[in-house]
Amino acid sequence: MRKLKITELNRLTPADFKASDKIPLVVVLDHVRSLHNVGSVFRTSDAFRVETIYLCGITACPPQAEIHKTALGAEDTVDWQYYKETSEVVDKLKEAGYTICAIEQAEGSIMLDKLQLDRQKKYAVILGNEVKGVQQSVVDSCDLCIEIPQYGTKHSLNVSVTAGIVIWDFFKQLSD
Repeated sequence: MRKLKITELNRLTPADFKASDKIPLVVVLDHVRSLHNVGSVFRTSDAFRVETIYLCGITACPPQAEIHKTALGAEDTVDWQYYKETSEVVDKLKEAGYTICAIEQAEGSIMLDKLQLDRQKKYAVILGNEVKGVQQSVVDSCDLCIEIPQYGTKHSLNVSVTAGIVIWDFFKQLSD
């Protein structure tokens, strides 16, 4: 096997990315404190053509050197908006017909490997703070909670790892 050169990857230009069809998914970051995690979510969202990222509360917004360090320019390609209150975003997305999903360990959560998405619907996934998770008040207003099955001694994953797993699974189910 030969590794491909960067010029062989057929990458979209930023303009082509902006004009491309996106999967019916938005990502909401609820008080995510690490700028590296924010940048990683941008990069993953670019890779799988997420519609928009909503940055809420203490979540930092571009331009920031530490976001750029992991986003590598995806902060310029993926649409984003900032809201002080995550609940405002949830209300807005509900009005727009999105199914709101907290990524959280909760009573009655659906394991990601059992989740069946409807290609006719639009979805929002909410990822929470590295220590406290998604705010309980936000969880209360969600349509469902999704949990990533874990089988070791640790039952938590880094926010950026969680985003990668969840966004990839949504992409597989929602893309053509």
